[in-house]
Amino acid sequence: MTGDEYNAFCASLPHTLYVCQWGDSDVWKVGSADKNKLFAVGGWNEIDDGSQFCITFKCGEIAYDFLRDTPGCRPAPYLASRGMKWIQRMTDEGVSDEELKNYLRESHRLASLNLTKKLQKELGLNQGGEGA
Repeated sequence: MTGDEYNAFCASLPHTLYVCQWGDSDVWKVGSADKNKLFAVGGWNEIDDGSQFCITFKCGEIAYDFLRDTPGCRPAPYLASRGMKWIQRMTDEGVSDEELKNYLRESHRLASLNLTKKLQKELGLNQGGEGA
């Protein structure tokens, strides 16, 4: 998945906000302008040769346990080292672009669950309908 494809997909999810931060990373959050939660970070891999666009996302415990040993994936630098369940997909070797989209959808949902119940209701997120 290219950076443009990643950004277009994240923009298609409900109530997302884009921020360029952390060394020109493409950062995506869910929520409102003043109350939001991080769900995905895209950027160039600085640890290796810097030529691969990597995507970092939040996941549940079972997905994390599976993905941390999947080819082309690793526990996300910084986030996973602090006990958070975040994975960085470096190549499509073990996770296709279509599978990645499913993980990004789930990351979006998991992050939105950390918004206040009031804000979730206002935004129509996690209500069992379209925004869920």
